[in-house]
Amino acid sequence: MDISAFDYHLPSELIAQEPADQRDHSRLLIVDRRSQSIREGIFSDAPDLLDEGDLLVLNDTFVFPARLLGRKEPGGAAIEMLLLESMSNEEWEVIAYRASRLKEGVRVVFSDRLFCEVIRPLGDGKFHVRFTWEGEWNQTLAEHGLIPLPPYIERSGRRSSELDRERYQTVFARHRRQYDSAAAPTASLHFTDQVFQQLRDRGIETAYVTLRIGLDTFLPVREDRVEDHVIHSEAYSIPPETAAQINETLARGKRVIAVGTTVVRTLESAADGQGRVRAGENRSRLYIYPGYRFKVVKSMFTNFHLPRTTLLLLISAFMGDDLRRESYEYAVRSRFRFYSYGDSMLIL
Repeated sequence: MDISAFDYHLPSELIAQEPADQRDHSRLLIVDRRSQSIREGIFSDAPDLLDEGDLLVLNDTFVFPARLLGRKEPGGAAIEMLLLESMSNEEWEVIAYRASRLKEGVRVVFSDRLFCEVIRPLGDGKFHVRFTWEGEWNQTLAEHGLIPLPPYIERSGRRSSELDRERYQTVFARHRRQYDSAAAPTASLHFTDQVFQQLRDRGIETAYVTLRIGLDTFLPVREDRVEDHVIHSEAYSIPPETAAQINETLARGKRVIAVGTTVVRTLESAADGQGRVRAGENRSRLYIYPGYRFKVVKSMFTNFHLPRTTLLLLISAFMGDDLRRESYEYAVRSRFRFYSYGDSMLIL
């Protein structure tokens, strides 16, 4: 399967640079796989499209201020570093930009109270580093770190705003260092307390999993053949009560509705041969592309994804590639807003 089949043209002005005025006022593209139909709505009306007894599953990961701007010693060259995964209290896997001469033993200074030393390069711009700081780590990071916005969201000096600190975070995020993320589960950014109340009023249940989202999620597939791509792995956790809710919902013949591709990967990774979800902590290495047979997820909320990414491959597998093309062409033609701060899609 050629990756060029998962390309599309997007006018740059459709890439959302700011969130909607209110989270749940985003537009909603409603795609029905059974009728092969497409229609529009507003996200705040989404609960009316679901049925009593359905279960929404969301990713409650917390986006931490993972971007650090510093200077290399000696020489003073500017370095931008993104924290990816904690390896111990002080040691992290990071990705560094403008870092061609970043070698073992080099020190990067972020302030007079925070610096790191490179332990070893890991390849592909990634490094194993050891941090030294004064005070409490979370407070230090809050003072010096920036929200890790995707590069297609333009900010002056690449600095995130106070609005980004609030809106590039879900209203239900849970801070646990081992599962904090360098990117948001963007399909969940549209949910508000009011929407959750509407869901409860309609008898629609919610449950939570946690999957730590890294930058690899958004990288394009570089191989010409889809099948040759090697998927990244991501740590996830499924509480026993969530697994029980999912399995009971499926046993009753109701829908498990994933909010975002990260939830899809989590649930499908944790499903056994009979489609029952197992609780626990693990890493997802599941690569979903057209031809995959879904075991758990029956419907999905998602944002619009970049061309040639594993995210676009996943939704193509879920909705069928012809319907995916038609949906994206409709969204471009109708001036929907794309990517992280963009509009939403519900695939029924």
